[in-house]
Amino acid sequence: MARNQETVPKRTRERVDAFGETAVYYAKDESGEFQPTTYRELWDAVQRLGSGFLELGVERGEHVGIISDNRSEWLMTDLALLAIGAVDVPRGSDAMAGEISYILNHADCRTTIAENGAQVKKIVERREEMPKLERVIMYDYEESAASSLSDAGVEVLDFAELRKRGSKAFEADPSHFETAMAEGKTDDIATIIYTSGTTGEPKGAMLTHRAFLFQMDRVKDRLYLDENDIFLSVLPIWHSFERAVEYIVIEYAAAIAYSKPIGKVMLDDMAKIRPTWMTSVPRIWEGIQGAVYRNVKKQSPVKQSLFYFFVGVGQTFALLRNMFRGLLPQFQRRSIWVDRIVSFVPLVLLFPLKLLGDVLVFKSLKEKLGGRFVAGVCGGGALPPHVDNFFQAAGIKLLEGYGLTETAPVLAVRKQHTPIPGTVGTLLDDIEYRVVTEDGREVGPGHRGTLYVRSDQVMEGYYKKPEETAKVLSEDGWLNTGDVAMFTHRGACRILGRTKDTIVLRGGENVEPTPIEDKLVQSEYIDQAMVVGQDQKFLAALIVPNAEKMDEFARENKVDYIESEELIEHPEFQEVIRMEIDSLINAKAGFKLFEHVYRFKLLSKPFEVGDEMTNTMKIKRPVVYKKYHREIEDLFKT
Repeated sequence: MARNQETVPKRTRERVDAFGETAVYYAKDESGEFQPTTYRELWDAVQRLGSGFLELGVERGEHVGIISDNRSEWLMTDLALLAIGAVDVPRGSDAMAGEISYILNHADCRTTIAENGAQVKKIVERREEMPKLERVIMYDYEESAASSLSDAGVEVLDFAELRKRGSKAFEADPSHFETAMAEGKTDDIATIIYTSGTTGEPKGAMLTHRAFLFQMDRVKDRLYLDENDIFLSVLPIWHSFERAVEYIVIEYAAAIAYSKPIGKVMLDDMAKIRPTWMTSVPRIWEGIQGAVYRNVKKQSPVKQSLFYFFVGVGQTFALLRNMFRGLLPQFQRRSIWVDRIVSFVPLVLLFPLKLLGDVLVFKSLKEKLGGRFVAGVCGGGALPPHVDNFFQAAGIKLLEGYGLTETAPVLAVRKQHTPIPGTVGTLLDDIEYRVVTEDGREVGPGHRGTLYVRSDQVMEGYYKKPEETAKVLSEDGWLNTGDVAMFTHRGACRILGRTKDTIVLRGGENVEPTPIEDKLVQSEYIDQAMVVGQDQKFLAALIVPNAEKMDEFARENKVDYIESEELIEHPEFQEVIRMEIDSLINAKAGFKLFEHVYRFKLLSKPFEVGDEMTNTMKIKRPVVYKKYHREIEDLFKT
């Protein structure tokens, strides 16, 4: 097949021809047990569903909305639409009514798929804002919801009925679907994914088949998978990261098992399906680590001491091993032979203790991950160093990655066999990059600046937003990622934060808030933190305390309270948080004097996805500034 004729569905069909009877995904039945679907069964469903869309009159290049969370129907819908040349416009069920109406209207969707009645209700609420919407297809058909849509002048279809109609159409003329798929080109737009960005209204990144194929071909020297591997899926399937992973899994003829990012559900599913891989955001691994530490604190003093001792052994062993293998990030040049000489003897001496720790402490954690776990691919945000270090100590591999919706999204990921800690690894092959300072100078390894990239995976632009496109994408194809980056002398990349997040103090000092926030949430007492201080003399922080530790403090200090607002203002609890901040943000921990957090405000309500946070758990700083502007102003009053 000519390179310019390849598409994601065509590549999928190649895997079907070679691995037809291999499981492509596992989804739970009504009893909660995982049931497999083979590549051949999936493709049969795609052909029939694609024929159903053609029967409805969905045209090549037409935009079709999908408002749904993870489910087995999502993948077949996506592949069916892409196969006939349509462009899907996805969003999750947690999207607000205003967000859905904006996206469907802005993307000119005549047809959309809604997961259930709750999504239909959102559409009905804002019907007048979507004049082009003609048809809604429901995965979980509800008569009352369908009736409300009909009353609003929208045609309603049951997804099951669409599949039946598609089956009849395909059996009558399979060539209709085949002809439509054959017309697909590599540079066709495959999807428009609207950013759930931290600033402004959503922007629709137009991504081609070429963008996804680029990644599918270039992760093969990073991750080593085959048809025996199973990925546990817990991220929103509409998000660019999970979307790309699903295509990559298909490229390897591996399988996906659909779960949820809820601790007990996820761990139960790991025991059932015994996955080898999992894609996740850092918060999930942070939660697992937190659960481990909470459980340890319930143990006897002897067991606690053993745990902390072997965590220390594991972290030291991991550091020495990385030194010996030349895997330490080299922002300044260092000799690998000196590292090997220095690390060899202590590495050998620690090896028996490391093995003992694996048996006494970490074996049970690995068993909870299913016993076959190879690695977790972590993206959507920076992996906090304390989380990274803990799982290295435990012998559980986390491969941090990096990307943007605008790049479909994977730009980098640590290599499975030679991961460089403290970085996201090297950029994928054939990606050009440069690091540029504020004054426009291009700098080399060991120097920080804004990262620019250019490759075939970069978006075509933001849909119907040429001015916004021009702000980030040059005419010759260079994308301003908006991220502050620094490269090692061997090409590994460390992401230091967002350019727009940089806080400039009155003294002219530039502060990246993310490393400070990552450090703060290492405290058991702090769940969330946002550092503030733009144009101020010093830094301050908004902090969401951990509810369990608040209750524990109240019990131990015999403090009676009804609402959390009462406890967070208690002087002794305030002093506990003050001590936690000072113990974490100080010179010994590597922070400069102007990076210290001098004041803080405790919040009684956590930051929530859909409000103050994006779906990938990034804080929407402008939203928080607007919502808590009085509290922030009070922090800087003299």
